[in-house]
Amino acid sequence: MSERVRAHVHVTGKVQGVYYRANTRDTAREQGLDGWVRNLDDGRVEAVFEGPEEDVETLVEWCHDGSPRARVDSVEVEYEEPEGLGGFEVKW
Repeated sequence: MSERVRAHVHVTGKVQGVYYRANTRDTAREQGLDGWVRNLDDGRVEAVFEGPEEDVETLVEWCHDGSPRARVDSVEVEYEEPEGLGGFEVKW
């Protein structure tokens, strides 16, 4: 079993109003990851993914494309200590 990791992600581009959060939530749940995703006032999307390293990395890579209607300009990732989150939700 691989080590549990936490990725804190900020996604820039046309990522609001294009179902980016819903697609992120659905993809994270399919991967069995924990965490959350939300829109920021500056137009970015912020997300936290916790789970096995390989699965977290897969979702971070997914963020570079995101939902079909999104246009991603950049993805910034910081790795932090996992907090033991349970489930995956969209924050408002």
